[in-house]
Amino acid sequence: MTAAHLWLIRHGQTDWNLQGRWQGQTPHAPPLNTTGLAQAHALATTLAQQAAHTPFRAIYSSDLARAHQTAAILAARLGLGVRCDPRLREVNLGAWEGMLGEDVARLYPEMLDERRRNPAHARPPCGETVLELATRMSQALTDIANAHPDENVIIVSHGLAIAAARCITHGIPLAQIFDHLPDHAIPHCVTWRCQCRHACIA
Repeated sequence: MTAAHLWLIRHGQTDWNLQGRWQGQTPHAPPLNTTGLAQAHALATTLAQQAAHTPFRAIYSSDLARAHQTAAILAARLGLGVRCDPRLREVNLGAWEGMLGEDVARLYPEMLDERRRNPAHARPPCGETVLELATRMSQALTDIANAHPDENVIIVSHGLAIAAARCITHGIPLAQIFDHLPDHAIPHCVTWRCQCRHACIA
């Protein structure tokens, strides 16, 4: 069974994170703010120290700006390139992208309630379900693990995308995905085993 050690990292903070504005996949989301840049540089220092006895073989990133910016800071410190994969993007929030959370709650109360009750299958207007997110993340991470058996690989992605990967890895139902959102720029190391990985999504 092919396996790789994946270091899952959420991008650094942006102003929209502070404002409670939903980013999703919109190209209009801002880059890292001052705090986010500091988080990325601090993490780069930590990973460089880790690399002295746990060498990293590759860095993969979402192609969204905030993730790629974080990955580039890590890559510069570790002497690696960044390989972009759009499958590592955050969930597509459709019409909700760019909106404040409070406005989503006011304008779409029934849809937002359905998302809380049934996160795996609820779909934002013109957006993507958590199940669809988990499926593409699983496919991406399986391909990466197949390319790097028994190696340590850094994956820079997004909050809900990483939460989906953590749920799949640990056999946690996607109904609990919102309980597993990661903090910014904090690595979560998982061993990703490829056999039957797609079948584990539920």
